[in-house]
Amino acid sequence: MADILDKLQLYFSYPFVRYAFIVGILIALCSSLLGVTLVLKRFSFIGDGLSHVAFGAMAVASVMGFTNNMVLVLPVTILAAILLLRTGQNTKIKGDAAVAMISVGTLAVGYMLMNLFPTSSNISSDVCSTLFGSTLILTLKPFDVWLCIGMSIVVITMFVLFYNKIFSITFDENFSKATGINSNGYNLLIAVITACIIVLAMNLVGSLLISALIIFPALSAMRLFKSFRGVIVCSGIISVVCASVGIIISILASTPVGPTIVTADMIVFFAFWIISAFTGKARA
Repeated sequence: MADILDKLQLYFSYPFVRYAFIVGILIALCSSLLGVTLVLKRFSFIGDGLSHVAFGAMAVASVMGFTNNMVLVLPVTILAAILLLRTGQNTKIKGDAAVAMISVGTLAVGYMLMNLFPTSSNISSDVCSTLFGSTLILTLKPFDVWLCIGMSIVVITMFVLFYNKIFSITFDENFSKATGINSNGYNLLIAVITACIIVLAMNLVGSLLISALIIFPALSAMRLFKSFRGVIVCSGIISVVCASVGIIISILASTPVGPTIVTADMIVFFAFWIISAFTGKARA
């Protein structure tokens, strides 16, 4: 135990490890809060779609020689979120079809560009790192940390100030419109913030595993809780704990950060599923 503590103390003496730990916890918290609403609205697939768009935008930014990929990736992903929201409301193109078209298309274009215009001699390593976030979390700068802190404040503030309205549009959007709530505006706000969190989360778990941060904590909490507030609180706790444990294990065992966090989320989900099976009913 003393050796483990000494090793953790050594690693956490480096600024980039502290940055990774702070950003990982904040991203996990924001993803879990947004995930509850997205899962209940059956819109959780937006995470997978937007993550592929972000990958394509990052490939374009790398080919164009951007020193800061965020300048291109963030606005493109936000635009895609708005486009997905609008297209999903089109009766000619259903939401799942729109996500499939945009996500698969941008993923293919991004990978093709990285092969046609390679920015390094090891394309496979670059692609693997972007898709699974194996080393990107260790390249964070103070700006990225402050950006995550700012986004976390925005997400938490949104849930505190607009809790009743978010609750209403999550469970009955038609009733919300009838009572005068601008449901389209709140849906747009949630989509834009989700896009921002996904862009930041690419550094943590990569573009292919982002959906896990959104889906698993929410589904785990729903195994034991039925109230909206209970699910949100439990989902946030689960996500923060799994992110913390995943990062620490990845440091000690030298495993990729993203897959380790997702594995921890999966273990918690199956544990909660077993507990709910034995208790026979979910708790309020």
